[in-house]
Amino acid sequence: MMRADQLRAGRALLRWSQQQLADKAGVSVPTIKRLEAMDGELEGHTNTIKSLRSALESGGVMLVESNGNGPGVRLREKP
Repeated sequence: MMRADQLRAGRALLRWSQQQLADKAGVSVPTIKRLEAMDGELEGHTNTIKSLRSALESGGVMLVESNGNGPGVRLREKP
């Protein structure tokens, strides 16, 4: 799963606009706006959330699951 704050933070780390993320994930900008406005776990079509996660991960974002300090995001080191 993915949280709304992870979606916002991941996009910010990559310095992508909502349009850039929409293009890479194959979803609409209004969908991204709606999901980013949520609190907590993203609620929507499973394929949409998977596409967004895949796009962020392809860009170099690692989604960190809750490990006692809460969920988060980080960038992978470039080789």
